[in-house]
Amino acid sequence: MIATVHFADVGTRKTLSALRIRPDGRVDGLRFGTTAFAADIGGAFIPKLTVSRLAFVGFWDDDSALETFQNTHPLAEILADGWQVRLEPIRATGTWPGLPDIVASDGPDTQSPAAVLTLGRLRNSQALRFRRFSMIAERHAKSATGLIWATAIARPPLVATFSLWESAADLREYAYAAGGHTQVLEADRAQPFHHHSAFVRFRPTKSIGHLTGPNPLAEDWVNGSR
Repeated sequence: MIATVHFADVGTRKTLSALRIRPDGRVDGLRFGTTAFAADIGGAFIPKLTVSRLAFVGFWDDDSALETFQNTHPLAEILADGWQVRLEPIRATGTWPGLPDIVASDGPDTQSPAAVLTLGRLRNSQALRFRRFSMIAERHAKSATGLIWATAIARPPLVATFSLWESAADLREYAYAAGGHTQVLEADRAQPFHHHSAFVRFRPTKSIGHLTGPNPLAEDWVNGSR
């Protein structure tokens, strides 16, 4: 299995149109795929949706499935002028459609770049409580050592975040530091926010394209040309 996360600044009208395209079950080799809005993180109670920026998350059987999608699917055409990162899963907790029951490898060197995707299908009854605790984690993340770029991804009831880190060591320091992220985990264990959720750590393998404004990664970042 491989994963990709795509963002494209295509304008509000095209983003809304693309959200109606549902690739799940219609693309050979696509285990899970969803379009969504991108949204700011940083601690505001109501996150600011970037309605002109389309997000897409895909879990694929292999590179061949991804290449077929990119060469033939209308959604891929909309995303083509944006940015994408290809990802190798290293470790996962929780459950999510398309995610193997067991994801584990030797893991990256602690000084290698790392990426994290959090996914949740939010319980309506927990929406306000979830947001209050999410604000805490976001504020800690914004000031965390080694954070390169982070964004929220939203298509309720789907709520997700994607973040890129200078190293796996920096990610680990943020994830286990007292107060921020750990406080959210404790709150979720006490009373789950989601019907189901997953936390997946990846090794970035390829960065392609660009976005309007500050870019998360230069092309071929993972090859040392950042």
